[in-house]
Amino acid sequence: MILEITKLGEEILRKKAEPVAEVTDKIRKLADDMLETMIEANGVGLAGPQVGKNLRIFVAMADDDVKRVFINPQIIKTSEEVEEYEEGCLSIPQVYESITRPSRVTVQALNEKGRPFTLDADGLLARIIQHEYDHLDGILYIDRGDKDFAEKTEAQFKKRAERAAQKAKEKEAKARKIAAKIAAKEAKKAQ
Repeated sequence: MILEITKLGEEILRKKAEPVAEVTDKIRKLADDMLETMIEANGVGLAGPQVGKNLRIFVAMADDDVKRVFINPQIIKTSEEVEEYEEGCLSIPQVYESITRPSRVTVQALNEKGRPFTLDADGLLARIIQHEYDHLDGILYIDRGDKDFAEKTEAQFKKRAERAAQKAKEKEAKARKIAAKIAAKEAKKAQ
């Protein structure tokens, strides 16, 4: 099932996610839905808070096309070497910024079967892991770049949300007006 992706400005994106207490069928279904949502949105990673779930879970699929699930992940080691790369985010659509991160990471997590694993990652997968891991701590990639860029981006998304709310209000008012006209015509017919 395709899930709705939360956007910049929604409170859940800034909260520290809670650990998954137990890997159940419900959590496995969430992981499957997250993978499906990520692929449908042409993403390479997706974290629980991005689909409105305040849980320490994320999914990833790097250039090796392997679907991975990380439950209660812990980054236990990062390289001293760093790389700069232009990042984007499904929660901040069509906004990209060059971000510097460690080139390699070692992560421990549970998989969708509840089994622990340790993964050494480099390249794109290492970057995805760090980006999604940040989401679990309420950190967005724009927080790791230029401060002015982050502020402008947040202001832009706040304006977008306000415009969308205003449009929704206008649409609702128009629907009420139409419903009232229809009700008045029906009442007239009934007389």
